Amino acid sequence: MGDLGRLLKESWSLVEERQDKVAGYFYARLFLSHPELRELFPVHMDAQRARLLTAVVTVMQSIDDPVRIDQYLHELGRDHRKFRVDAEHYEILGAALIEALRQVAGAQWDAEYDRAWAEAYAMITEKMLAGAAADTNPPFWHAEVVAHERRGHDIAVFTVRPLQPLDFRAGQHLSVECPKYQPRLWRPYSPANAPRRDNTIDFHVRAVGAGWVSGALVRRLQVGDMLRLAAPNGAMNLDRRSTRDAVFVAGSTGLAPVKSLLEELTRYNRTRWVHVFFGARTREDLYDLADLNRLAARYPWLSVVPACSEDPTYPGERGTIPDVVARYGPWNEHDFFVAGSHAMVRATLGTLAGLQVPAIRIKYDAFDEF
Repeated sequence: MGDLGRLLKESWSLVEERQDKVAGYFYARLFLSHPELRELFPVHMDAQRARLLTAVVTVMQSIDDPVRIDQYLHELGRDHRKFRVDAEHYEILGAALIEALRQVAGAQWDAEYDRAWAEAYAMITEKMLAGAAADTNPPFWHAEVVAHERRGHDIAVFTVRPLQPLDFRAGQHLSVECPKYQPRLWRPYSPANAPRRDNTIDFHVRAVGAGWVSGALVRRLQVGDMLRLAAPNGAMNLDRRSTRDAVFVAGSTGLAPVKSLLEELTRYNRTRWVHVFFGARTREDLYDLADLNRLAARYPWLSVVPACSEDPTYPGERGTIPDVVARYGPWNEHDFFVAGSHAMVRATLGTLAGLQVPAIRIKYDAFDEF
């Protein structure tokens, strides 16, 4: 480990158990010294604080891996274009972050740690600005809601049409803002379709708890409303060179990127068997099973296995989706694609490791909705 990486991790250990205080102090200091920046941030800051800490930890973990950190920071800089962040803002944010770390660490913080974080933050700024400058897309796209359908109590399927062409790959996700109901709150959602000629995009959203954005998209969004979509990210894409059969494992609205990938496969696949495992708590939560079954009836290479984990009267497979996948197989010669909540993805990856599926053949997209 280089000296910079050692100093960053050593100094972070002083605040790691109080990292929430770091985030709280950071934003308090920022808004007190530069109140004009408050309007760049959402009213509800919980998720924003979590993102700050995630970024800090990711940089520390990647500091000695130039390829990984370049990719992460370029993508992060590109994504921050939607917030209208410029070079001056980066300087202000850096000073506030180092001051927050210094204050929470207390007397154990020293000048060497100051220099290390200043060096690291200069590198972060340079790479994020380079990523932003290299992006030729607009900061975000305006998109009109052209269809909206409730599927049960807390799930909606809706379609938007961007006012300008928006290029993405099947399996990627887009950040979505609902300015009419929750301005400046962005959340990542995966299109549920491959790119289409008419430029429309389908989304599947589940309202979770007191989720500000997901609740608005499910319960308040109407046809004619406008959303903002930021540039696509993510690498859960198909490799057209692969000849291996494929397994898709989806939990709840993790079905969205799976459907996107399936739609791409319908355009060219003739030789690969494809198995979809779709898991939910109850049969009502299998909100798109009818469409999956229609696809399976149309394409002989596709099979669909739905499962419920909390519905004792369900006539099909019962249990968590990782357990259901384990009942089938063997799978060690297949490509895997896994999408769902963080807990579901972790459990599935653990099951696949036990089934001796090589990690290099597994792509996944974990999310939690807010």
